[in-house]
Amino acid sequence: MNPHNLLLEEPIRMASLLEPSKPSFFPAMTKIVGTLGPKSRTVEIISDCLKAGMSVARFDFSWGDVQYHQETLDNLRAAVKRTKKLCAVMLDTVGPELQVVNKTEHPISLEADTTVVLTPDQDKEATKNLLPINFTGLAKAVKKGDTIFIGQYLFTGSETTSVWLVVTEISGEDVVCLVKNSATLDSPLYTLHVSQIRIDLPTLTDKDKEVITTWGFQNNIDILSLSYTRHAEDVRHARDFLSKLGDLHQTQIFAKIENVEGLNHFNEILHEADGVIFSRGNLGLDLPPEKVFLFQKAVLLKCNMAGKPAVVTRVVDSMTGNLRPTRAEATDVANAVLDGSDAILLGAETLRGLYPVETISTVGKICAEAEKVFNQDAYFKKAVKYIGEPMSHLESIASSAVRAAIKVRASVIICFTSSGRAARLLAKYRPAMPVLSVVIPRLKTNQLRWIFTGAFEARQSLIVRGLFPLLADPQHPANSTSVSDESVLKVALDHGMAAGVIKSHDRVVVCQKIGDTSVVKILELEG
Repeated sequence: MNPHNLLLEEPIRMASLLEPSKPSFFPAMTKIVGTLGPKSRTVEIISDCLKAGMSVARFDFSWGDVQYHQETLDNLRAAVKRTKKLCAVMLDTVGPELQVVNKTEHPISLEADTTVVLTPDQDKEATKNLLPINFTGLAKAVKKGDTIFIGQYLFTGSETTSVWLVVTEISGEDVVCLVKNSATLDSPLYTLHVSQIRIDLPTLTDKDKEVITTWGFQNNIDILSLSYTRHAEDVRHARDFLSKLGDLHQTQIFAKIENVEGLNHFNEILHEADGVIFSRGNLGLDLPPEKVFLFQKAVLLKCNMAGKPAVVTRVVDSMTGNLRPTRAEATDVANAVLDGSDAILLGAETLRGLYPVETISTVGKICAEAEKVFNQDAYFKKAVKYIGEPMSHLESIASSAVRAAIKVRASVIICFTSSGRAARLLAKYRPAMPVLSVVIPRLKTNQLRWIFTGAFEARQSLIVRGLFPLLADPQHPANSTSVSDESVLKVALDHGMAAGVIKSHDRVVVCQKIGDTSVVKILELEG
């Protein structure tokens, strides 16, 4: 057990819980994904977000054009250089998202107990009695009595701009609805959600493909967030599409689970995806409220046991307009960490929120406190039991290294890797100490030129809980022929000391592949 960790089952002084946490180079083991937008796109603000703990920047193409996002990404790169902090880039697709088409962008007031018609005729003007939408098949998908939700994009739930409709009649391609509550639609982007109804649109739309082949290809995106993933075939299709776009064959695909259909096919989706985003905004509409936490716990456990990153969304919505989260939200963040989340994704809070930097900082502090009471011992036993016997060679090495680090109370685990797989396996066992992943580039050729790989692997680990990458000098081989490569190890140790996670006389566990042999070493540092 890490000396800074607490077990709530043991007797503790309540006053000790109020002791401030020591500042660290790593705000928390749990990572934070920030959505960049109007309130968070300058070099200064992005630099502050990186310092506060953001390690993945999300670019949401549900709004904004390619040029807008390119300017934001250029600012991100400038901020990375300024702060010397790595940051991964996530492209979030639009997917089969239903939207209200309000070309005038004038506010539309809907009154309770009145009728409104949803029409696919986008040439018509949006009024309080008629709302054009971007989908021609709604009339075939719904029936009388179905519930439709219309809300501001990335709605937080506190706005008076969301409306519930009940379908009363199908008239050709139009859907006639009864308005259940009064609301004013005054935002440029409103989305529709029909509870537990399949929308017959492709998961990777033509618009998504265009964005990926231009902006995504040009910028070598690290992670693709595949919105509205409903089947394993969705992931396979996206992977096949990326494989034909140069270096994007290395891009990881995170399945964004947003409805019951995706949950029903979750096991198959998890097998195909590199990670999962548990999108609680739309799932909160699709599921009965009392079932949301059950699915969250089940999804996170399955991801943890498979060793694939799990990301939870929509945790501090109120911080979009407030400097402090509600009590329920603070507890929600902590429970996401205790449930096993690798990362917390912030949407509206950083996209259009008034306090993007403060939100990232606050979420990071809550995560760090929750990690103190995470029962690592129980989790480790569960993970080992799940794997069963016989273990694979790599699983055996990873679990043994983590066990050794726990027993000797190591301050860090240092892992030399080229693909990143060994480091992710270590992180899978949720050690109480950070895993410094020294990613050693490999030289490859595509018949036209020689290139070094490793940057993708380093950035992609920025979404994995407890994993902190360091890109090594290409001169240092991943498979060393000597017993230890002292120079590259010294770089890692110096990095750990600069970060404040390694001190004199600390013990450090080192994982390294030497030839065909995997070695786990325990080092005791001199004063």
